[in-house]
Amino acid sequence: MAKQDFLVEIGTEELPPKALKTLSDAFTSGFCKGLDDAGLSYGKVESFAAPRRLAIRVHGLADAQPDKAVEKRGPAVKAAFDDAGNPTRALTGFANSAGVTPDQLDTLETEKGAWVVYRTVEQGRATAELIPELVEQSLAGLPIPKRMRWGAHKAEFVRPVHWIVLLLGNKIIDANIMGLPTGNETRGHRFHCPKELIIPTPDAYEVVLREEGYVLASFEERRDKIRAGVEALAREKGDAQAVIDDDLLDEVTALNEWPVPLLGHFEERFLEVPAEALISSMKEHQKYFHVVNKDGRMLPLFITVANLESKDPSQVVSGNEKVIRPRLADAAFFYDTDRKHTLESRIDALKPIVFQEKLGSLHDKSVRVAALAKKIAEAIDGKPENAERAAMLAKTDLVSEMVLEFTDLQGIMGEYYARNDGEPDDVAAALNEQYMPRFAGDDLPQTLTGCAVALADRLDSLVGLFGIDQPPSGTRDPFGLRRSALGVLRIIVERELPLDLQTCCEWAAANFTSLTVEDPVTPVVDYMLDRFRAHYEEQGIGAEVYLAVHARRPTRPLDFEQRIRAVEAFRQLPAAQALAAANKRVSNILVKQGGEGLSERVDSSLLQDAAEKALAEAVDAQADKVTPLFARGDYGAALTSLADLRETVDRFFDDVMVMADDTAIRNNRLALLNRLRNLFLQVADISLLPTG
Repeated sequence: MAKQDFLVEIGTEELPPKALKTLSDAFTSGFCKGLDDAGLSYGKVESFAAPRRLAIRVHGLADAQPDKAVEKRGPAVKAAFDDAGNPTRALTGFANSAGVTPDQLDTLETEKGAWVVYRTVEQGRATAELIPELVEQSLAGLPIPKRMRWGAHKAEFVRPVHWIVLLLGNKIIDANIMGLPTGNETRGHRFHCPKELIIPTPDAYEVVLREEGYVLASFEERRDKIRAGVEALAREKGDAQAVIDDDLLDEVTALNEWPVPLLGHFEERFLEVPAEALISSMKEHQKYFHVVNKDGRMLPLFITVANLESKDPSQVVSGNEKVIRPRLADAAFFYDTDRKHTLESRIDALKPIVFQEKLGSLHDKSVRVAALAKKIAEAIDGKPENAERAAMLAKTDLVSEMVLEFTDLQGIMGEYYARNDGEPDDVAAALNEQYMPRFAGDDLPQTLTGCAVALADRLDSLVGLFGIDQPPSGTRDPFGLRRSALGVLRIIVERELPLDLQTCCEWAAANFTSLTVEDPVTPVVDYMLDRFRAHYEEQGIGAEVYLAVHARRPTRPLDFEQRIRAVEAFRQLPAAQALAAANKRVSNILVKQGGEGLSERVDSSLLQDAAEKALAEAVDAQADKVTPLFARGDYGAALTSLADLRETVDRFFDDVMVMADDTAIRNNRLALLNRLRNLFLQVADISLLPTG
């Protein structure tokens, strides 16, 4: 079957820069799925994405679908002919539906008899016939939250569409897509080449755009060029280096068709403003890359990326310097103004700001968090007074001029202003650390005061919202409680804090007076422990390990973590599967006989068989050995030791009839098994581990 290269390009107004890569990936994957579903074979697939275009090139696309053998079963042979051998109405009706005469039909022999069948070969459709529909389907499936219409068109898209290129080999696939006729004409750069360009064949696509149209169609090529250009400009300033944030790099790549990095300057006086404020101003509003020296200190430089090749680049640079100057001046003004008022003086300004209608204002929350942070600090050997102080000041920077303008600086500016006010170092640090971790993999609070405030803030939200019956549901989580729960677990586990979720949540609940749920603590603790499952799955630890530990419901996260690590290590031991199976067997026996109400007291005088005596001695020896290990949380060593019971347990089940006729002997053996199982249960329910 013949194969040709294929190209589709959707030409638009400027696409949303933060969505460009996502749209491109979705367009390509959707189109490839369409090809697969249609049974069309193809080779390498390339995506192109620029501010005014989405394109796909497919190499070696088959000219048509493969032919397909078709077999339709009709009536049974017995029902197809009458006694004289003439076709019955059932046969002629089937033949007519197939468009043939009865003598053109075949028979099929099966175990249940013979049947009349119609066999033919269905010719595959030409690729050129299928392509327009596949393109339309892929465009319709793009993740566009809100589509728009333009002009008199009925078509809807993320931005107005102005041209469509549809080429199979050197032939245009004539069609109408998004209300426009297809062709082989694209458009170049809006300023450098404001005209139509002919794409003769798919393989000439990016060459024509680059050589004639001043457009780099490849997203990856533009990104690499921008990165290299930005880094080279910074190196021209000696020991300077550009700080390239990947998200910003992607956004700048999506804004430019013909990127030209340029170096600009700003006044050194602005360096007195916190670097984060300058960076936020340059990054969020102007899409500039900032520059630092070898020590990481910010330099009065920025790098912008122009979407054209100017004959006088200095004019472009000068224009950008004029634009950034008032932005930085605003930041400097906000910083100077804010420092005239202490954070403490802003506490009352939190009273009118509602945190949640039923849970009060930000001031109410601050009072609750302060009380809880003080208790948590006491429990982790921190500084209770400092934690209480930090919690009362924690939200005050939200009413500062700087944070009102640059909302992403909350916490960061709080730390600067606290230091300016002469607050203790750990109090100042806690104002920023309260938001850590902000996202998966983010840094954790380094001070105990910061840990106390970060935990108290999250726990107050969790208990409060669960307490008014507003837990997260489905994708609805307006207060970010899932993230808060994971943050609590990470801080406690990774900072190795001796905290119990049950106790902390009870402390938090005691600070509320308006909760409507009778017991908000239990569901909050369960919710947080449930978050451990995905956390461990991301680390490659199987769900069965999590479930084995979760079955015991340890409410101290650090203890939960230690058990998980111990069970995961135990699972790798040769004896693990056999002991898991034995525990499952023991569990089933005990459940049938009354479960947890059974005794653990073993009467040695009632032990008869050698195997049960050996098991009783082994269990006694292990109990003496592992009890101190459990007491200090050394679960790994305890399980490793308990693994030595494997042979003794196996021999017991081979030689001993647990359910003896004699009631006293039977109960004694059940007590022995109960004692054995309870040893393991001090770590986890290993009967939930795989046994085969």
